[in-house]
Parts: sequence; C-alpha cells; structure tokens
Amino acid sequence: MFPFNTIKDYQNALAAGTFSCTQAVDFYLEQIEKNAQLNSFLEVFGAEAKKRAIELDTLQSSGEPLGKLHGVVVGIKDVLCYNGHKVSAASKILENYTAVYSATAVQKLIDEGAIIIGRQNCDEFAMGSSNENSAFGPVKNALDNTRVPGGSSGGSAVAIQANLCMVSLGSDTGGSVRQPADFCGVIGLKPSYGRISRYGLIAYASSFDQIGIFSHTVQDAALVLEVIAGADHFDSTVSAKEVPTYSAVIENTTPKKVAYFKETLSHPGLDPEIKKQTESYLASLVEKGYQVEGIDFSLLSYLVPAYYVLTTAEASSNLSRFDGIKFGHRTQDKIEDLTDLYKKSRTEGFGAEVQRRILLGTFVLSAGYFDAYFTKAQQVRRKLVDLTNDLFSKYDILVSPTVPSPAFKLGENCHSATEMFLADIYTVYANLVGIPAISIPLFQHSNGMPFGLQIMSASFNEIGLLQFSNEMMKLKE
Repeated sequence: MFPFNTIKDYQNALAAGTFSCTQAVDFYLEQIEKNAQLNSFLEVFGAEAKKRAIELDTLQSSGEPLGKLHGVVVGIKDVLCYNGHKVSAASKILENYTAVYSATAVQKLIDEGAIIIGRQNCDEFAMGSSNENSAFGPVKNALDNTRVPGGSSGGSAVAIQANLCMVSLGSDTGGSVRQPADFCGVIGLKPSYGRISRYGLIAYASSFDQIGIFSHTVQDAALVLEVIAGADHFDSTVSAKEVPTYSAVIENTTPKKVAYFKETLSHPGLDPEIKKQTESYLASLVEKGYQVEGIDFSLLSYLVPAYYVLTTAEASSNLSRFDGIKFGHRTQDKIEDLTDLYKKSRTEGFGAEVQRRILLGTFVLSAGYFDAYFTKAQQVRRKLVDLTNDLFSKYDILVSPTVPSPAFKLGENCHSATEMFLADIYTVYANLVGIPAISIPLFQHSNGMPFGLQIMSASFNEIGLLQFSNEMMKLKE
C-alpha cells in the first residue's frame, strides 16, 4: 500500500525529505505492472513520469515555489487530450490518433506540478455503464475480477481502487464518474456543468459532459477541483465564476436540511439491501440532528428516456466528424464512392454500442420524429430544471442511491440495452439539470461489494456538497 492517505500527508513527507516523487512514481509503476490483468491503463507513460519526478524532486530541494499538486501522480481517462500522446476514446476509429494539444484540465494539472502516469481505459466514446464497450477489452473490478467496474470511466475508477495512482480524471455524461466510483468503493465527483472547461475532452453529448475526479478522500477531490476549475477562453460554455479554495473550507460547518425523492427508494428495480441500508442511514442522520425529508418526484420514470433521447441526438452530431477523411480509421476495402468510404470506415471503426447510439440519435433528429422525441425530451429537461431550482430553495442537499444494484458480473447485462440503460436511473438527473453530484463509499453489500450514497447540491454549490460529503465520510469512520 502507498504509505500516505491524502495528498497533504504525501506532500508533507516530500517537504520533510522522508519521501520523494521518484519513489512515488516507482511505487505506482510497480503496482500498475502487478495489476495488468485489470486492464485499467491503455498506455503507461513510465519513462516520462520518472523524468518528471526527478525534475520535481530537484525543484523541491531548490526552495523554489511548488504547485498545489506538486508530485501528485495522476491518471487520465482516454478521452482527454494530452499533447504528443495518443488519445483514442477506447475506439478503433481513433486507435492511432495523437493529440496535438492538451485539454485545459490536463494542462492545469501539469502547471501545478502533477505527474501524468498514463491514459486509462473506458467505454468507447464514454458510452456505457460497465466498461465492457472498450475496443481494447473490458476493465475488471479489482475486488472481484469477475465483475464490472462500472462505466464509462471504469479504468479511472479501478486505478484508484487498486492504488495505481493518487487521483484520476474521468468524464461524466450521465453517471460515468459516480457509477464506477460506487462499484469500486471510491470517491467520484461530478462538478456543476461549466465548472471545469471541456476543452480537450472528446465530446459525447456536449450539453451533458463534465470532467470529473476520482480519489480516495473528499479532501483530495476538493484540492484537484480547485486546480482544474475556472474560466477558459477556449470553452464558451465554462463559467467565469470565481473558483473558491475548496480545500481550505471543506472542514467548515455543513448544511443540515436534506431531501430525498421518495420514488428513488420505492423503485422496483432497487436492490433490497441498498434500499434497507440507505433508509437506515437516513434515519441515523435524523438522530444526529439533520433535517431529513422525503419529497414526491413524479418525473423519475422520465429521466432515462429523456436522457437517452437528448444524449444520443448530440452524439449523432458530435461523432459525425469521425469519417475516415481527415483523421481516424479509414477502410482498406475497395470503395465505390465517398458515401461508401464513410459507411465502411465508420462501420469498421465504431463498436456496436456507439453505432446503436448514433442510429438512435439520428432517428430522433429526423424529420417527422424531432418534435415527437427531441422536443418532448427538452421539455422534460426544462421541467426538471424548474423543479430543481425550487427544491434547492428549500433544502441544502439532495441524496439518493448512486445505482440500483452493486457491481454486476461481466457479461451479465450485455444481452439487454434496456437493463444497461436503467443502471443510470439515479445518476442522469444531475446531468440533465447541470448540478454537482458525488458518490461516496459508505456501505457494503452482503456479496462483499461496496456501494455508495449519491449527494447533490444546487448548481455551483460545490462548497456545500464537499462539506456535507466530508462530514458523512467522517461519520463513517
């Protein structure tokens, strides 16, 4: 095990001279090699990470100012561009593509002294809830190699779960950070839409996508968030709001008014043990002085349909650029015309799940169906936003299960797209309305697998979210 629980503890040891960045990199490279069967990393930047560690150790001894993430070893999901390094979105269509610039979030990590140790496996183009859709093989849950780690950021979650790096960056379009965090028993934070620049993030659904953070502790997630959040002239959708020093205020007094949707705990698809332990936990919060209230939520059954109509429509548009002409996979088969080139290149390059979502998105955008599906889904989204604004005018925090079941077996749900889609029933809400959400590991199922509690707050109230989450983790201890 790595001898430090938090980034702060690690950096204190660096300052005291009892540990070095080089030792940290060596440790993680050894762990990655030992756990290669998990398929968490698609590529490890070993030599580069060692060189960077030596440079940072020299900087440490020079007395020069150090970055907030000095020496922190980070993995990045294979949808984030890192200049001069491959980025494939775990797809054959981009298998040999090399990024020509760095994502803003990645560059901010580097500017503050982080060490990027490798790119991590994921569902192809971030489309999936199990990390079985990668063109380069599934990722395996470190606690039980027969089970999925969740998706789409499964490789990033497993890297934290198995101690392959200190922190990982993932992306969350409908739960792709929180769901794998739940399955792997780690922290998974999705900030508000617009809190972190999406520049350099390969798009799935642009009005839903958000870069998220995996860590062992809420404190570490808060520190990384304050580094990578903030305005960026490369992204017109990112917020110009000032970025608080989250790590400095995380220990402050937390909010006490907590709500939950009654329907989330009475849903027939919810695992009985998750239901029982979540209800028991909410009762314990009342005993500790929190105001906890169940409220009606009649739109629960509309969440997944609205989410998949809108995200697949955006995916259909976003992925049209991958045509085998400018970059990406191009068919070597004999072709008859340009249309034939497009068809064959995209058929060979995209996996089955990505093809399914492109086709669905193209269908809901087509003449005759646009108003019936896309417009109706947008109307549902508007109603959800109004409901959310009203909710957070009365309550500080909203909680729910993160997922309806613990990690399932590899291949168990592959036969049914509907079953896989329903795994997102509790997580898509936060993306539909753009609020911050986090999954924290509080519980254990009788089958030995962990599961968490999802916590949400008003848009751009990451301070309240992190403070409450930090207190919940302390209560667990």
